[in-house]
Order: sequence, then structure tokens, then C-alpha cells
Amino acid sequence: MDYVVICGAAVIVAALTLFSGFGLGTILMPAFALFFPIKVAVAATAVVHLANNIFKVFLVGRNADLPVAARFAIPAALAAVGGALLLERLATAEPLARYTLGPGVHVVTPVKLVIAALIVAFAALELAPRFEKLAFKKTLIPVGGALSGFFGGLSGHQGALRTAFLIRAGLGKEAFIGTMVVSAVVVDVSRLIVYGSTVLTGSLAAVAGSGTSVWGLVAAGSVAAFAGSFIGVRLVKSVTMRAIRVLVGALLLLLGIALGVGLI
Repeated sequence: MDYVVICGAAVIVAALTLFSGFGLGTILMPAFALFFPIKVAVAATAVVHLANNIFKVFLVGRNADLPVAARFAIPAALAAVGGALLLERLATAEPLARYTLGPGVHVVTPVKLVIAALIVAFAALELAPRFEKLAFKKTLIPVGGALSGFFGGLSGHQGALRTAFLIRAGLGKEAFIGTMVVSAVVVDVSRLIVYGSTVLTGSLAAVAGSGTSVWGLVAAGSVAAFAGSFIGVRLVKSVTMRAIRVLVGALLLLLGIALGVGLI
């Protein structure tokens, strides 16, 4: 069942994110959280996210505007380090509450609460009609990179902000997609360096002891995401961003609430 959930989420969301700029991390992370602790779920999602973005670089990276990507990605990479370090701090904090529901005991922790709040907040933005038209001045691209990178390091929420800040960069559709993909790869590499030295230290051994294969799910999720991206390239001209925002936003609201109250 774990492979079905992870692979199903990866292939569907990867197909959508190629041209919407958000979704893979925010949907796949809660799917991983069904089987692993939050900090492991975020880091495992980042591995799939990076693998998928590298694959997308081969598909559309040649269209990227490298000067724009550099202005966005450099501050994003630096801020991603801060977000990843904050994730580690939250992950080690004491639980806020415990309660019993049916046969199980559910725990509300600071890291779950913060990430759940971010999921719900970004979902609400995606569902708001005004957010679809939200765009910032071209001069604010480095600021957008820093914000996107920080939230990318903390919870994986980087795509929506990346879209809002790059959409006014004066790029054509193909250059816009390629620039977003290149920028995402830079952020993923930056945060994974931190995750490797902090978040995953000792965590993978603990998970492995439970009999669940993190890397097996990561590998399966990566392959599924590749397939989704391949499909997405062929759908890019026929699917609207608005339809994707409504679909992803509604799913995120449900997942965020479940995570925040400790059901996930």
C-alpha cells in the first residue's frame, strides 16, 4: 500500500507541476508522512523532487533564462539553508498535545503544526482567484528567491512563490518553465546538503529498524515522478493553470488539517 500511495501521488502531481510550478513537494510530502516522521518525509520528498527536477532540466532546461535564474536561485539557495535548519529545530521540540481517537493515540507536535499551517495557508492562496493573477515586480526577483528558498527548506513549499515572482520576469512560456526548473534544482541541492547533515542523521537508521524502506519508496517515487513529468510535457498545451490550482488547493486543505491535528 505504501508504494501505491507514493507512486500514485508522484506520477499524478509530477505531471501537473511541470507547467503549474507547484504541487510535487506539497502533495508528496504528506504522502511520505503517512509512513515516516515529518523530518524524514520532508527530506525524502526533497530527494524525489531533486531527481524529478534534474529529469525536467533535460526536458526543458535548455529554454531557461540563466541570468534570471541566477538572480532568483542564489538567494533562494542561501535561504533554503536557514529553512532546513529551522526544520531540524522544530523536529526535536517536545510534543504539544496527545489525545486518543478510536484505537489510536495521536500526537500534535510543533513541526507538524507549523508545516500543517503552511500547507493550509498555501492551499488557501491557491484557491483564491486573486492569487492566480498575483505577480511581483521584476526588481523583487531576489526577494522572491529568498522567500521561496526559505519555505522550500522548511517544508518544501517553494513552487507557488517561485511562480509569483518569476511570472513578471518578461519570459516566454518555455523560458518561464525552464527557468523555474533550473531554480528548483539549485534550491533542492542546497537544502539536501543540510538535510543530509542534520535532519537525516540517525533518522534513517531508526526508520530502517521499523522494517520500512525509505530508499525503496524514494526510488519508486522518483521513477513515478519521471513518468509524470514525461506525461506533463505532452499536456502542457491543453491543461489550464486555474484547474490545477483548484485541484491541488483542495487536496492540500484536507491534508494540512489532518497533519495539524495529528491524524497523519
